[in-house]
Amino acid sequence: MSDLTLNDVHKYYGDVHAVRGVSLDVAEGAFTVLVGPSGCGKSTLLRMIAGLEEIDSGDIVIGGQVVNRLRPKDRNIAMVFQNYALYPYLTIFDNIAFGLRAHRVREPEVARRVRETAAMLGIADLLERHPRQLSGGQRQRVAIGRAIVREAGLFLFDEPLSNLDAQLRDEMRAELKRLHQDIGKTMIYVTHDQIEAMTLADRIVLLNEGRIEQEGAPLDLFERPRTRFVAGFLGSPQMNFIEATAMTDGAGTGFRIDAQNTLSLEHVPDGITDGQAVVLGIRPEHFSRDDSRPHCQPLDVVIDLVQPTGTRTHVQFPVGGRQVTAELGAHDVEPPGTRVRLMVDMRRLVLIDPATDRVIGKEGERGS
Repeated sequence: MSDLTLNDVHKYYGDVHAVRGVSLDVAEGAFTVLVGPSGCGKSTLLRMIAGLEEIDSGDIVIGGQVVNRLRPKDRNIAMVFQNYALYPYLTIFDNIAFGLRAHRVREPEVARRVRETAAMLGIADLLERHPRQLSGGQRQRVAIGRAIVREAGLFLFDEPLSNLDAQLRDEMRAELKRLHQDIGKTMIYVTHDQIEAMTLADRIVLLNEGRIEQEGAPLDLFERPRTRFVAGFLGSPQMNFIEATAMTDGAGTGFRIDAQNTLSLEHVPDGITDGQAVVLGIRPEHFSRDDSRPHCQPLDVVIDLVQPTGTRTHVQFPVGGRQVTAELGAHDVEPPGTRVRLMVDMRRLVLIDPATDRVIGKEGERGS
């Protein structure tokens, strides 16, 4: 296995500064996910680690060795691409064996490793077929098998599930998670799907405009975002952002949203002043109909849209000039046009300074 360190890595495409001073440590055996919106630099970063793109400055260190000038084949890595990249006229056995044969591994060892890998991935009965005879999920298993059969120190995945339908993506996420548990190798995985990132990662690196916006364990980013971007990117449905004005009197703080609604906190958070404009971040799941719960404050709203999803229902309503979404129990919902009282869990409230888009409080502590 190999660990990975990036030291102040930069990448330019002409005048476009695609990767801006990224520094990162990935522990040996970790499953790290690079996530962010399109164009944030995550795939470029992965390709630089692989040696498929040159870096303009900084260092990439794999297993203690600076690899800036090493060719991809000399970096002890294996990579799985979005489009499978299988050889159509080779059998599945030969596709998986291709890299081993390129490294002149003896045929008995090739056969052993290919069959062990195929069994691990549940494709042992497909080895004599060709890629055109397989489903998308089966082809992706072959692509993964071709990578892991090489027993590399570092595995790189570039949005490998994006071509699959929703059900297959769910199945393959579970397979990848199980695979990592079984082989324990260092894996770097790129995706734009925040659910994929949350379910797979030991550690998430959230990128924005070529920089690391925040990194940490999935729940740390979810519960303690440092910026509005992090708070809004993670979570589905997305966090609601409601504009308000702070009212402090020394005994507590109120946040006036509109003529009908003010939310209150018992203690004045550090950095909040009377009359200050703030943004309240409230996740849909932190609304409820239960007015007996402690630490909750009410909002008076009129429902205008109901979207059942099974055990949970999403309801939308205007508050403070913004459309807000709440996630409620399937049987806790009134029809559109009904005025209802919804409770907000104030322990989960995230306060954001609209001037800086940063969470108010040490490292987003109010989101914990």
